[in-house]
Amino acid sequence: MQNPADAKRILEAALLAAQEPMSVNELKRLFDNEIGADTLKNLLEELREQWSPRAVELVSLASGWRFQTRAEFQPYIERLQTEKPPRYSRAVMETLAIIAYRQPVTRGDIEDIRGVVVSGQIVQTLENRGWIDVVGHRETPGRPALYATTRRFLDDLGLRSLQELPPLEEVAQTLQLEPAPAQQVSEAELRPDAEDEPHAAAATGTDG
Repeated sequence: MQNPADAKRILEAALLAAQEPMSVNELKRLFDNEIGADTLKNLLEELREQWSPRAVELVSLASGWRFQTRAEFQPYIERLQTEKPPRYSRAVMETLAIIAYRQPVTRGDIEDIRGVVVSGQIVQTLENRGWIDVVGHRETPGRPALYATTRRFLDDLGLRSLQELPPLEEVAQTLQLEPAPAQQVSEAELRPDAEDEPHAAAATGTDG
């Protein structure tokens, strides 16, 4: 069995080499499962503390652990990127926000809140980005699909769970969404404790 110092070096190497966050179960395989989950989590916390003074940090996300550049240095890193990240429209932002704060929801639910028909292109954009997925079907006529956000969505926001969701403005900024004008759906309308009645008039058109 590895001593703690060597085990942390192995964890460090694996996480620095990983392309995606790694779960505790995945990391246990580094040691042929000889190190228990609780011990492994303690080692990860110690490793996170050791990296705390540096420009790169070890974080715990919905999908697992990963190293990432600290937020204050991201603007400098972006100067080296030849391609700008895509910026999504207000319609995409509102649809994503409704799914995030009221999930699981159908396209009909989203249309009731937004007051316009949700185009298939908007849903496909969010699915292609890996931020939403179908998690079931509502037992009503037509059995419409129920959409919810994914772990990838939380990972991209730097979160471990939906309980950590920030205000909508921070979500838009982090995910490179275009800011919406003043008439956008409010956060109060999207919270789970909001009223269940539709928050907007009947559909009047489409957008994308």
